[in-house]
Amino acid sequence: MYWTLDLASKLEDAPWPATKEELIDYATRSGAPAEVLENLQEIEDEGDVYESIEDIWPDYPTKDDFLWNEDEY
Repeated sequence: MYWTLDLASKLEDAPWPATKEELIDYATRSGAPAEVLENLQEIEDEGDVYESIEDIWPDYPTKDDFLWNEDEY
């Protein structure tokens, strides 16, 4: 399983919180690339509910990771 920023961004608008099956359904309906579906299917399913993409890919960059100061602009 590998994630890239582009692949993970396909799940930004997913209906969080969601289960693995709900995420797979969303990815299928939204036309996400096959790699996203493969990554989601590789998640070990223990009935967990995921609150955000960070629960699936902990290294997903957030706004705090960028050196952009919105107050300056």
